[in-house]
Amino acid sequence: MHELSLVASMFAILEEQARAHGATRVTAVVLKVGVMSGAVPDLLESAFEAYRKGTLAEGARLEIVVVPVKLRCPDCGGSTVREDTDFSCSACGSRRVEIVEGRDLVVDKIELETDGA
Repeated sequence: MHELSLVASMFAILEEQARAHGATRVTAVVLKVGVMSGAVPDLLESAFEAYRKGTLAEGARLEIVVVPVKLRCPDCGGSTVREDTDFSCSACGSRRVEIVEGRDLVVDKIELETDGA
């Protein structure tokens, strides 16, 4: 379960941002999870739930946005969004495609609370 180490890294980002903005709490986090990132959303949620206790994010809401695979075709210039494992261009059928989205795990948004709220 490498999701726990991913969440630990995410908390380093949350704490850094909270300090940088003088926040007392993290109230929400939006995490974009590419389907090819190697991370399992359900396990990320479980790890987040366990890890947040006793931190600035205790009680914070986690929203996970699953990002599908987006392909770009150098042969016809088209782009394709895939929900399945078919890595071919939907316009011309070429298999010489470049993956342009769907591999990353990104902290997209953090909601913070300060003393002045």
